[in-house]
Amino acid sequence: MSYDFTNAKKLLALCSEHNMKISEVMLERELELSGMSRSALFEMVDRCLRVMESSTNRSLDEEPVKSMGGLIGGESRQMRNLSEDKVICGTVLHKALTMALSVAETNASMGVIVAAPTAGSAGVVPASLLAVYEWADVSLDALRLGLINAGALGYLFTKNGSVAGADAGCQAEVGSASAMAASALAEMLGGTPEQCCNAASIAVSNLLGLVCDPIRGLVEVPCQTRNAIGVAGAFTAAELSLAGITSPVLLDEMIDIMVDVGHSLPESLRETGKGGCACAPSVCSGLRGIQHLL
Repeated sequence: MSYDFTNAKKLLALCSEHNMKISEVMLERELELSGMSRSALFEMVDRCLRVMESSTNRSLDEEPVKSMGGLIGGESRQMRNLSEDKVICGTVLHKALTMALSVAETNASMGVIVAAPTAGSAGVVPASLLAVYEWADVSLDALRLGLINAGALGYLFTKNGSVAGADAGCQAEVGSASAMAASALAEMLGGTPEQCCNAASIAVSNLLGLVCDPIRGLVEVPCQTRNAIGVAGAFTAAELSLAGITSPVLLDEMIDIMVDVGHSLPESLRETGKGGCACAPSVCSGLRGIQHLL
């Protein structure tokens, strides 16, 4: 019995056939293709979770470290220290936003992260999953399966779409990460496989066309705050889907659309640093002094 799948349609068919969650099908697929033992595979999952947890707290537990390019550093602490009467997003989302900013700071200051699916979008999945894990009445096993669920979606985007900003814009990085997180959150909170894929489709559709325009060519700004926006998108998409609100566009179609839109973006908006925010006079004026960093 093969659990391999190449698209969301086949994944959902396997879930239905075996009465399994997305994470359970993905787990069986990985065991089947890798030949690893279940304990060895979960050891890898736990290692990823440990690194993710560390990166979400590094800039909060330690003195803020300026990024290699000097553009970010300390923002997660600013977010954490926001007074309660100004936390308009609610405590769980606020916590997740803070954690996402921390991962971006960790990445930009040469700390260890899990690229999920990329370094530039590495804050979305861990911040979303860990914040909800701390808040909701879910088990550690549910968190583990949530990460495996996110991996299944990441596999679909990698195989059939793109997760590279240079190829398809930031929608391929933060958009894919937001979809991964939305699906995982839906499963962690009791959603069906169909609701997970629906949440992923909603997440991507609302970040469709997001350009990749790093200031000074560095994965710092606007990357850091886009991770936070990706988290907010994941929360929104998961909650919409769990409420029964659906996207008429199937996930497989949405992945194809994302790639088509990404390839329609001009080169200047695909990680070259030659368009969008990267060309703002207010940031270009200081470019001469950091040429040695590029």
